[in-house]
Amino acid sequence: MDSMSSPTPSVVELTPEEFVHLPHPPRLIDVRSGLEYAQFHAPGAINLSLPRLLMGRLPFLKDWVLPHWFQALSKTDAIALICLTAHRSPIAAQALVKAGFSQVFNMTGGMMAWQKAGLPTQKGTAKTAEVSD
Repeated sequence: MDSMSSPTPSVVELTPEEFVHLPHPPRLIDVRSGLEYAQFHAPGAINLSLPRLLMGRLPFLKDWVLPHWFQALSKTDAIALICLTAHRSPIAAQALVKAGFSQVFNMTGGMMAWQKAGLPTQKGTAKTAEVSD
């Protein structure tokens, strides 16, 4: 009998160009600080900093540091992570896989690659109550 009944989830690397051409792109989470996010971010990206994401793994802090929209995500929801240069997003991606998320994507090159590819950016903070929880 095979000891592996299903493959272990892993992080899928995705370039910014590949991401924008997906017919149904995953939810994009920017794991930079709020200040970095406000300076420029990918359209539709939601900000949830890496420290908050990591602290949220602790059961006694989860309700205080993780926004409701994130806590409500299904472990099967597709999530893509982006940071400035792809140093923080792989850490966040691995943390999500360890937390049981099965469709996790890491944006290679981060926002620097996004800008280099000439893709659009936005400035400012999130405007929806769902995101600012």
